[in-house]
Amino acid sequence: MADKKQMSTKYDPHQVEPGRYEEWLKKDLFKPNGDPEAKPYSIVIPPPNVTGKLHLGHAWDTTLQDMLIRQKRMQGYDVLWLPGMDHAGIATQAKVEGHLREKGITRYDLGREKFVDEVWDWVHEYGDIIHQQWAKLGISVDYSRERFTLDKGLSKAVRKVFVELYKKGLIYRGEYIINWDPQARTALSDIEVIHQDDQGAFYHVKYPFVDPDYTFDGKNYIEIATTRPETMFGDVAVAVNPDDERYKDLVGREVVLPLQGRHLPIIADPYVDKAFGTGMVKITPAHDPNDFQVGNRHNLKRINTMNEDASMNANAGKYEGMDRFDARKAMVADLDQEGYLLHTDPIVHSVGHSERTGVQVEARLSTQWFVKMKPLAEAALKNQNGDDRVDFVPERFENTFTQWMDNVHDWVISRQLWWGHRIPAWYNKETGETYVGMEAPADPENWEQDSDVLDTWFSSALWPFSTMGWPDTDAPDFKRYFPTNTLVTGYDIIFFWVSRMIFQSLEFTGKRPFEHVLIHGLIRDEQGRKMSKSLGNGIDPMEVIEKYGADALRWFLSTGSTPGQDVRFSYSKMDAAWNFINKIWNASRFVIMNLDSTTTSTMPTADQRDLADRWILSRLNDTVKDVTRLFEDFEFGEAGRLLYNFIWNDLCDWYIEMSKEVLYGDDQTAIANKQQALAYVFEQTLKLMHPIMPFVTEELWQQLPHVGDSIVTASYPVEHTELADADAVAQMSSLIDLIRSVRNIRAEVNAPLSSPIDVMIKTTDQSTQTIFENNREYIERFVHPKALTIAADVAAPALAMSAIITGAEIYVPLAELIDLNEEIKRMEKEAAKLQSEVTRADKKLGNERFVQNAPEAVVAEQKAKRADYEQKLAAANERITELKANL
Repeated sequence: MADKKQMSTKYDPHQVEPGRYEEWLKKDLFKPNGDPEAKPYSIVIPPPNVTGKLHLGHAWDTTLQDMLIRQKRMQGYDVLWLPGMDHAGIATQAKVEGHLREKGITRYDLGREKFVDEVWDWVHEYGDIIHQQWAKLGISVDYSRERFTLDKGLSKAVRKVFVELYKKGLIYRGEYIINWDPQARTALSDIEVIHQDDQGAFYHVKYPFVDPDYTFDGKNYIEIATTRPETMFGDVAVAVNPDDERYKDLVGREVVLPLQGRHLPIIADPYVDKAFGTGMVKITPAHDPNDFQVGNRHNLKRINTMNEDASMNANAGKYEGMDRFDARKAMVADLDQEGYLLHTDPIVHSVGHSERTGVQVEARLSTQWFVKMKPLAEAALKNQNGDDRVDFVPERFENTFTQWMDNVHDWVISRQLWWGHRIPAWYNKETGETYVGMEAPADPENWEQDSDVLDTWFSSALWPFSTMGWPDTDAPDFKRYFPTNTLVTGYDIIFFWVSRMIFQSLEFTGKRPFEHVLIHGLIRDEQGRKMSKSLGNGIDPMEVIEKYGADALRWFLSTGSTPGQDVRFSYSKMDAAWNFINKIWNASRFVIMNLDSTTTSTMPTADQRDLADRWILSRLNDTVKDVTRLFEDFEFGEAGRLLYNFIWNDLCDWYIEMSKEVLYGDDQTAIANKQQALAYVFEQTLKLMHPIMPFVTEELWQQLPHVGDSIVTASYPVEHTELADADAVAQMSSLIDLIRSVRNIRAEVNAPLSSPIDVMIKTTDQSTQTIFENNREYIERFVHPKALTIAADVAAPALAMSAIITGAEIYVPLAELIDLNEEIKRMEKEAAKLQSEVTRADKKLGNERFVQNAPEAVVAEQKAKRADYEQKLAAANERITELKANL
């Protein structure tokens, strides 16, 4: 045990946390225990992007994982928590390009090789920052197995998957309309596009008939409304619905494209919504995904009018070289000047923006690589009906997964970036033949590799098994720890990541990647708003740790919500978290200072226990049982509530206070027994708390009697059925009710503990009288009576405050302080409460469905409660009658 005098009177995380993580690492406490007989348990960390510092969401995510891992490690599992980071293709490249722009440099100035070197420098810098943040949080990962999505082993896995899917016909290359980020100059998948409301307009434009003598509805033109006039030079047709009787005579005619003069046919296609607008739409196959499909059906030309950076190209005529939005203004002005613009209607509409760069996305015709999703999605959905299914927690998020899989489109996996996994495809310089393989062709001088890289999520989708050594299926970690047990992640990336891991794992390993997916929500500010740079309401977890310590932050994050729900961050909650740790600190300090060198932390034998010991051991046992169950169910908020109530109320407010009666006495045997009980209960409690608060529990555990080198590898508390003691719990409940009632009476009349009062207890049954008689010393210590009377025949004084508890009535004569009318009002209020409880119990017991369907023990408990309330109500009404008689 450490020197007790060194413990401060107040919990200070700056004295407790520094250096502790390094000690754990030095002792290799975070590696698997290597016991072949132990059951394996594994988690792979959702790899953070090497784009910057971790935020509160990461802290929440890793804290929940660390709690699971630390508990399982203490329970004797062979635990692996594998760390790693994601190269985050587009996100990292965007960050580095932004950094270079500040210096007036573009990636093209550097060239591909030197630019990639710049990105690696960034990765090393921010990877180190993330390591430092992980250390601050205390996450117990095995760094010897750390992976990076661009490391050699994972790159091999990526190539293997690409080649195999290509051979199966599930990867193909084709020209399609894709989402295009003009700043990053790369394709995006649908789920990398965020839709937000933007100010815009409907521009109503005349499209004149080619035949100058033809009129429709009295006009020699048709009216087309568009929100994007800058794409007009890509128009190749006008479409109407074939069932639209209004326009059946127009089909086959031609109109003139304003400002350009090209002739456009009017075609019929069911895509057109008769009820929307005029029921006529322009068809621009190279700039709209729906128009692309229409164009395919009608064999229409595809005219792309924009460059990669969304500036206008040669197909835009005189607007070539202009930015797309500048071109819009210029074209609208020209349409107006030349008499084509009918009118403009301002609107607010939903527009897609790049998740990474924030710029407005363009629908662009492009040759890309795709994954054919239908067969992969069908296999994943089918697996959810079998024994190897992935269980979502909460269950409702499985619907999010299945809905996406049901409606999934082919996945565009190529990205026009320089940072990432290069696509393992080569094109013959002479013949144009395509070669896809694990390695470059034998004659590389005759081939040119595809310049694109793969979508980041392509490699992330392999994370649970590629990190374990796959494609080597004999790799020790793959055989031992895959499939993993639990994935912890936010609901915002079920589409991006969770779904893709499931179908890739099933395709390439034949197994689910994890047994459980624990979904948590988002961290919001006190007002419930999502944290964002634009609102300026983001919170740096490192700043919170600096002020309150990692344990306080972990306590708040782990117990602040139920699975799947968002949590609101507030500094008042952090204050409460610190106060709770301070309570644990001071309680432990009291215990440590009151032990001697011979005290052990072994469970005291039955003959060494007094009533308070029996009660606290029973309550500890219930807490161990319930917290273990709640951890299994991922109900960390409820587990935290039970731990808080046990520690704050049972352990600190009652058991420690009651132990003082013994510790400050003269019976040396009783003192030694109490020391052992305190040491055992506190050591077990610290172990229960360790997964949530690793730093402070290690500090305190080291100063208590213990066995072992670190609490990290100490054994987790287990249920001891022999400690369940209903009799001790009932006796202590009676004592606590009595003490609370007298304290409440004192508070009602502002009588402090120092003022002498008489306490009279009228018992209504022998067992209650025996409990109180046997525990007089506790009653006297806690209520400070001048005189204490315990008897069945106590006569109630007229001028006394009273309270009614199970098995007894309490009277405190306070003649000089009591207003009989006020006391009657107080007792009538109490009687009304008791009456409502009786009525509620009657309603429940009068419900036939409840009585017939509820377990027999539950019904019996409800009947017992009703009888108790009725007895208390009768006593309250009797007391009210007595008081009124004395008016």
